Amino acid sequence: MNSQQTLAPIPETDPLLPENAAAETPEPETSLPGKYATTDWANIGWVVAIHLGLLAAPFYFTWTGLLTCIFLGWLTGCIGICMGYHRLLTHGSFQTYSFMSRAIGLIGLLAGQGPPIQWVANHRKHHLHSDQPGDPHSPRDGRWWSHILWLVPYHSSEEIQSTHQRFAPDLLKDPFMRFLQKTFLFWHIGLGAILYGIGYWLGGRETAISMVVYGMFVRLFYVLHATWFVNSATHIWGYRNYETTDDSKNLWWVALMTYGEGWHNNHHKYQRMAKNGHKWWELDMTYGAILVLEKLGLAWKVVKTIPPNDKESAVKPPQFAKQQQTVKN
Repeated sequence: MNSQQTLAPIPETDPLLPENAAAETPEPETSLPGKYATTDWANIGWVVAIHLGLLAAPFYFTWTGLLTCIFLGWLTGCIGICMGYHRLLTHGSFQTYSFMSRAIGLIGLLAGQGPPIQWVANHRKHHLHSDQPGDPHSPRDGRWWSHILWLVPYHSSEEIQSTHQRFAPDLLKDPFMRFLQKTFLFWHIGLGAILYGIGYWLGGRETAISMVVYGMFVRLFYVLHATWFVNSATHIWGYRNYETTDDSKNLWWVALMTYGEGWHNNHHKYQRMAKNGHKWWELDMTYGAILVLEKLGLAWKVVKTIPPNDKESAVKPPQFAKQQQTVKN
């Protein structure tokens, strides 16, 4: 990165919305530690089930299971979450075909962090209120809160719908994304069944169970905590390349765990940039994957340089309708 280049500041207004949108769609109050009105038992059950399944790992280890975990961890973590949910669907760091957006959205769903609409809405809300009141998961409200406890409070369907309408209106327009919102659990059950079937065909019952334990529970444990470390650790420890209005920092070990997402201060300064690593040694595997898609003609308009103005540096969701118009023949 050219240190001589002028750096654009982050805008203080919400670039996702027209000026009167906040009044039209009031934002639900964020629950904070000590304000648990009710508990989201579905979230708790999901997280507890993953951690309980992890306990079977020492008893069902096979190399086939481990390789399944590594491959699916990369596919759902790097391609699904980091490239798909985050840089494509949330920030519009590049454009692609609609079928690619939807396929990557499905892959991201299999990372166990929620459907695309939910994830994108929460993340855009985080950027708008980063480490301020309204941030869903700021360490200023407690380190454990930012890592996992923010998932505990229950939010009514009205609150959730309001958040989705305010922060992910582009995804709500897509029928496939709405379908994924309603069928989250079924895709995981289906993947588990497929892994069991492949494992049984490869080596019988022991291999089948191993592929389920490592391909589902061990993988989900890793991918979930890796993302949660971005929410927590990179707002607590690390160094800063840029001055921002929040506590975002760059943390090398989180960057390694998350294929480049740990260069979090860089990202919070220039949210639309496809590349999170701004120094030569800040490895960003997700950006490498985006460049591969670009070489294959599956990605274009990749935001590779420092944006020239405030608006371009902010959260700017891709528009599915416009993507259809920019499809290459």
